[in-house]
Amino acid sequence: QVQLVESGGGLVQPGGSLRLSCAASGSIFSINAMGWYRQAPGKQRELVAAITSGGSTNYADSVKGRFTISRDNAKNTVYLQMNSLKPEDTAVYYCNADVLRGPHYGMDYWGKGTLVTVSS
Repeated sequence: QVQLVESGGGLVQPGGSLRLSCAASGSIFSINAMGWYRQAPGKQRELVAAITSGGSTNYADSVKGRFTISRDNAKNTVYLQMNSLKPEDTAVYYCNADVLRGPHYGMDYWGKGTLVTVSS
């Protein structure tokens, strides 16, 4: 079993910053890509940012230039630095990881989410 636990969400004013963290634990052989998704009420979950084990990154157009994803492979942890936050960034943010439980078995895991509220 693999668990992903997010932290760092909260209430912030427009223009402010937050840093989200997600730590993976459990029976992990290795982790390929990790990413952050978000979902607002009534909307579909969308990819915010993703990062491969080699450090290659991908961002949604709406956050590019404002958010930065990074990871610490030794800690099985992924981070999302969010700057210049806007009210439209308000959502539950979910951590995702493509986890190899063994050399031939990969599975997609999700955290329970952390709420980010950007309010003026």
